[in-house]
This record gives sequence, structure tokens and C-alpha cells, in this order.
Amino acid sequence: MKHQSSVLQAVRRRVALLSVVVTILSQLPLSTSEAGDILAPGASVELVFDGGAVLTEGVAAGHDGLMYFSDITFSHQTTDDNGVFEAGHIWKYDPASGKTTIFRSPSGMSNGLKFDADGNLLAAEGADYGGRRVTRTDMKTGKSYVIAGLYEGRPFNSCNDITIDEKGRIYFSDPRYLGHEAIDQPVMAVYRIDPDGTIERIVTDAGKPNGVCVSPDQKTLYVVSNDNGNSGIGRIPEDTPAYKGRMALLAYDLNSDGTAKFRSVLVDYAPQDGPDGLVVDAEGNLYVAVRDETRPGIVVYSPDGEELEYIETELPTNVGFGRGKESKTLYITAGKSLFRVRLKKEGYQLPPR
Repeated sequence: MKHQSSVLQAVRRRVALLSVVVTILSQLPLSTSEAGDILAPGASVELVFDGGAVLTEGVAAGHDGLMYFSDITFSHQTTDDNGVFEAGHIWKYDPASGKTTIFRSPSGMSNGLKFDADGNLLAAEGADYGGRRVTRTDMKTGKSYVIAGLYEGRPFNSCNDITIDEKGRIYFSDPRYLGHEAIDQPVMAVYRIDPDGTIERIVTDAGKPNGVCVSPDQKTLYVVSNDNGNSGIGRIPEDTPAYKGRMALLAYDLNSDGTAKFRSVLVDYAPQDGPDGLVVDAEGNLYVAVRDETRPGIVVYSPDGEELEYIETELPTNVGFGRGKESKTLYITAGKSLFRVRLKKEGYQLPPR
């Protein structure tokens, strides 16, 4: 009996201690991902298109409710026995019907896509037989216009990604990852196109700029540096050693006149590969397509760079929120496919004019 009593007392002490621990833990704040503040209940990454693309990129929501995305058809991957290769395409996906069709081909080897406040489609066209320019397509007439074709009388390196501020100014990155064309610009930079057509080079210290995004409060320009150490994807063997440069998510102060000044490195991914494209939600959180082969996927960060959520995918290239009923749906381009995932957060879009 005495032994049983001591055992019972020990059990009671442990129960009391466990009760105290539970009480303390219940008063501690959960992390954002544990609290489920980003993903919708039961959300999972859903494949919506896998129809024979080469590399999907630059997904963006049109004012017509459709999702548009680029298909970069690398010449070294699509050349047939006669030396003919695909010329790049822009696809459109209809969330209502689930159908995906070609919107435009050739695309000028478009990469990043965005829609301006008037509903026009902006495309950053790259190298490898592409336009190496930024174009605007009037979605009502179908006519396209070159709004950035040369800088200081020379072609761009390979226009990559686009973002737009609420004053109608367009920002685009200009790195070089592939293509046989000469590299004509002395630096890989970020440029600004003003409403009057003036083009200014505004960021020259980002490394190898890729994804670009303006914050909802218009005070920050986010720039991704993904410096893979060469400009010849497809022209040199994949196992060729390369000295990689900056792999980071950077924040720049965006001034009212459209100039930008480096503020901080929000996330340093070295020695792993850094991100590609990114977007923001209405609260200013960043959704970044991270190409780290040890942890590929969409990483959600606070404006200060704190990780809030991780969504595992295959190696992603870009992200974009839908509009209207799809405003809480994040679309993801990765490999040859288009995916989507449902969120609790609403994406930020330019206010319509």
C-alpha cells in the first residue's frame, strides 16, 4: 500500500507539472505558419496545366479574369533535325473552364508579364532569338507597341521581369542567362520607364537582377539577385564549374521621383541558389519563387524578411495572384506546368484606372 501511495503521488506531481506546461504553452504566440494565417484550410498545390510547355514563367492575371503566362522555348531544347525551333509562346488559362490555349505566338521570348491599370499586357522579352525589349499590348485591339527597345542606342541584355507603381511607372530587370546575342549593356541593371516614355537606369548594384516588385505602399522596390555565374545556359555543359555571385532578396527605398536606393539584404540564400520571381499580397507580404534545390518552393516573407510560410513545389520560376473571385488564389509557374494554391490572403493588384 505504501508503494502504491508513493507511485500515486508521483503521478499526481507529473500531471500537475504537465498542466502548468500546457498552460504556459497556450499563452505563447504561435508562429504564423502554425496559426494558419497564409494557407486556406485544406489547401494544397494543384496542377492546372501540363500541356507541353518548355519552361513556364511570368504568370499574371488579366482584367478579363484569365491567367496569362509565358512559355520560354529555349532554342537548344526545341530545335528539331532540320534546325527549326519554337519561337516562344504566351498561354492563357481560364479558371472557369479549366482550359488553356495559346494567346500569342511568337512571344518575342517573353518572360515576365504584368497588366497595367488600363488592362494592357506588358511583356519583358528576353534574348535567344527574342525581342530584348519591353512591349505593351492593347488587349482591346490586339496591337502591340515597343515601349523600351534601346538604352543609350544599344539593345538590352535580356529583359526579364516587370513591376508597375501606382503612378504608371514601369520597372524591369535586365540580366542575361542565355542567348547567342552580344551583350550590349555595360551592367545588369533595373530600369524605369516613365509615362512620357523616358527610360532611366535606376539600380546597378543588385548583382544579377531577376524578379522585381513594388510594395503596396509604394515605398519599397524589391529586387531579387540570382547570379548563376554565367550567361550561357544551353551553350556550356551543365556540369561546367561556375563562380556564383549574389543570391539574395534585396530591398530598395523607392523615392517619390522613381529613383531607388539600396536599403538592406532581406534574405541571403548563399551558398544555395536564390529566387526568381515574386509578388506581394495586399498586406505587403512577399511570395517568392525560391530555386534552392535543397528546399524548392514558394516562401512567404514579411516585409522585413521574416519567413511566414513555406509551400513546397518543384523548382519554381514565378508567381502571380488572380483577380476577382481568384484574388486569394496564388498561381505558380514551375517546370513545364502551371499550379495554383488557395490562400487566406488577397493579392495586391494595381488599382484599375
